[in-house]
Amino acid sequence: MSAPIESYGMIGDCETAALVGTNGSVDWLCWPRFDSDACFAAVLGGPDNGRWLIAPHDEIKSVRRRYRPDTLILETEFRTDTGRATLIDFMLPRDTTSDLIRIVRCDEGEVSVSMELALRFGYGATTPWVTRLKQDTMRAVAGPDMVVLRTPAPFRGEHFKTVARFSLAEGRSMPFVLSYGPSHLPVPAAIDPYEALEKCEEFWCEWTAKTKTDGLHAEAIKRSLITLKGLTYLPSGGIVAAPTTSLPEQFGSERNWDYRLCWLRDATLSLLAMMNAGIYDEAAAWRDWLQRAVAGSPDEMQIMYGLRGERRLTEWEVGWLPGYAESRPVRVGNAAHEQFQLDVYGELMDAFEQSRKGGLAATEEGWELQRALIEHVAEVWQEPDNGIWETRGPLQHFVHSKVMAWVAFDRAIKGVEEHGLKGPIEEWRSIRDQIKDEVCDKGFDRKGNTFRAAYGSDLLDASLLLMAQTGFIKADDPRFVGTVEAIERELVQDGFVMRYNTHDANDGLRPGEGAFLACSFWLADAYISIGRYADAEKLFNRLLAIRNDLGLLAEEYDPHARRLQGNFPQAFSHIALINTAFNLTRSHKPSEQRSGAHRGLHHGLQSKARPNAKKVSAPPRLGRSRVRRRGASAKSR
Repeated sequence: MSAPIESYGMIGDCETAALVGTNGSVDWLCWPRFDSDACFAAVLGGPDNGRWLIAPHDEIKSVRRRYRPDTLILETEFRTDTGRATLIDFMLPRDTTSDLIRIVRCDEGEVSVSMELALRFGYGATTPWVTRLKQDTMRAVAGPDMVVLRTPAPFRGEHFKTVARFSLAEGRSMPFVLSYGPSHLPVPAAIDPYEALEKCEEFWCEWTAKTKTDGLHAEAIKRSLITLKGLTYLPSGGIVAAPTTSLPEQFGSERNWDYRLCWLRDATLSLLAMMNAGIYDEAAAWRDWLQRAVAGSPDEMQIMYGLRGERRLTEWEVGWLPGYAESRPVRVGNAAHEQFQLDVYGELMDAFEQSRKGGLAATEEGWELQRALIEHVAEVWQEPDNGIWETRGPLQHFVHSKVMAWVAFDRAIKGVEEHGLKGPIEEWRSIRDQIKDEVCDKGFDRKGNTFRAAYGSDLLDASLLLMAQTGFIKADDPRFVGTVEAIERELVQDGFVMRYNTHDANDGLRPGEGAFLACSFWLADAYISIGRYADAEKLFNRLLAIRNDLGLLAEEYDPHARRLQGNFPQAFSHIALINTAFNLTRSHKPSEQRSGAHRGLHHGLQSKARPNAKKVSAPPRLGRSRVRRRGASAKSR
């Protein structure tokens, strides 16, 4: 049986990440990048698909674990009849090599420990050629990949695995260092594992000390920020949605997607979370990544990109892996990058506006590119699209997509009105008003007093909860209050919010999935905006309670089985947690910053501006914009 998703912890070096189970097994690691082939893929198959187990040899009586305070260093404590041992797992943020370091320490009595290393490159398909270089050094090579194990433990080969068994007395420890390098280069240099532990703790503690997380929910915010930092690809500033692929949104289903990519959908909420938490360097790097990724012809803009902004994200299925809990297929890449989603233009323009307010860049930086984006939106906003949830069903006029098209023009207008930029403001105001009139006419159900998922639809969508915080409608407008109440009635199940009703909606997939956790945080935000603070606090605490013992969240939650579902840990869930916590506890609320309900909320950040930043030139004007369409093979999510 697959271990519960919530039984895993994440460690990482800000370029890749590993999942470590409560049993001491590293069951997932892609090397050298988040999106590289996995060399440990047991989470999507079994031990034969690659894992690294270190645990007591004798029966384990109890297990408890924690992160060292303010770090991404994982400590797992095992108790046996003979003693107590702690397994310390971490990855040192990179210098020249990538190292996964494990130290097992006996804290009480005497503990017999077993180690089993099964490297399987290519998502569990390829067994490497293993060579012992020294008494304490082993090298494994398969094609372009090389991994080197260094340890004083007495290891040997056995059934295409490397195994060891040893005993530790109280106060003694045994280190293991696994290092990655390209196979055509020399063996990675050895490092001191104990010195690396000190450096790793120093790195994380210094970084965390810079964050602004005081007050109620400080620890939950801090853990989410550390997780978000761990999901950031440091060389480029891109933020991956999750370090995993194909952990299912419903156990045994086909709703399994590769999330080791960067979504434009997350742009504004990510920026607000980071700026309000005081991590301006990461916010600026994310803003710069966004600008580089979308640079080019606006009609060729994608909804997601690779870690460095790569555009070719071809999807294929890993046929030899059975999938988590027999959930097939296992997918690599994501064909949804071919879809047309109107909402991402609004997300981008909103992110650029927030970055101007926050002083992340010179006011005029990237304005020519943004004007080109707006010109494109003016030509395509009346087209149907795939929507925020990347559905595989028929293209529709999704209300959220139209609202975000309104946001695109609204933020462009603010660029002129509030920042002195140049643009055809009267034309933009006219289109903005036209979009709003159409949404209120075609997207609003007067009988039900609620906005609907799409024009002509009688279904609801949780993305409607964002309408007030985008500034499209005031929070006290009866139409928005009615929409919140309708979502409560129809999309809340056992206290958590579903994205939409998969049984009624034609999204091109078999129905059924868990509650989408970001949407539940959005409902708490909506409660705050309409004055229902007690309900917001109650829902927020309910969401905090379903985090695993390390404070981590997946994408979704099954309230019946009480299990986390979907890729893990999920950046979007943790971003939503941070913003809702700030909405609950701060006078300068992210939701009001985004909507513009209060002015001057970013005044303290202006010193972060970079006046000498380079401009990004606009692409040549096209004679006719091309609306991107989803190909026949495109997948949702």
